[in-house]
Amino acid sequence: MKNKRKSILILVFLLILIAAAKVYLDNNFLEVSQYTVRSNKIPTSFKGFKILQLSDLHSKDFGNDNNKLIKKVNRENPDIVVMTGDMVNANDKDFEVFIDLAEQLSKRYDTYYIVGNHEQNINDDKRKLLLDKIKEIGIRVLDNEKVTITRGTGSINLYGLWFNLRYYKDVNSEYAKDIFFGAEQIQSILGNLDTESYNILLTHNPLYAETYSNWGADLILSGHIHGGMIRIPFVGGLLSPERTFFPKYDAGEYQVNGKTLIVNRGLGNGNFGIRLFNRPEISVITLSD
Repeated sequence: MKNKRKSILILVFLLILIAAAKVYLDNNFLEVSQYTVRSNKIPTSFKGFKILQLSDLHSKDFGNDNNKLIKKVNRENPDIVVMTGDMVNANDKDFEVFIDLAEQLSKRYDTYYIVGNHEQNINDDKRKLLLDKIKEIGIRVLDNEKVTITRGTGSINLYGLWFNLRYYKDVNSEYAKDIFFGAEQIQSILGNLDTESYNILLTHNPLYAETYSNWGADLILSGHIHGGMIRIPFVGGLLSPERTFFPKYDAGEYQVNGKTLIVNRGLGNGNFGIRLFNRPEISVITLSD
């Protein structure tokens, strides 16, 4: 009886140890996901053009001065880096972790950035300080605007979109219950696009993927959902930041009205706590004709 009890205790201890190791791995070991996006609208000169997406850092460090994250990025050697929001936390006392990372990346890569809901929740003065600083170090902040990227004789358009927090559809908020971000809203913010050109949209929240694709975005890069934080094998992400169970667009690649949506699982945890079966992610998107 005594030996049996001892064996059970050892088994329980081993299970706890394995679970703790799994949680540590899923929260601290970076994963690189590779995507190839094809379209006959992509100019020949952009064949092989590599976009590296970072999202939802939430001021997390991967090694000293984020050296592990930097090494992963450098190994991919992208043509551009895009950051799709929530790179800081709304309650941060300073933004040193993110600013240090941004400074290192901007020295080597053309880098583009949009705000997420956490940046929007920062008070106006602190947000201005943050945005002014990252602009100063050479990062292009896309404030509901477009840039055209040229390579050889071809070009593509890169749009950055953010919208009012009421559109984030928190199920606990009566105020947001009947709010919808549709064709009228996106048109008023970004206007018309050139449908003959290849158009990439950076926007933090993938919730309105149908709106983005109907507007004309050929490739949509988002984050925000954190992969559902706990990913259930063969099912998907459990919970969105708006406390919606099994969100429709939780992670990975989707085809929406013939357009491509890629949802990054993010790097940090924000207010969620821990990740499980859901390692921090870097997305690498390679364009092809």
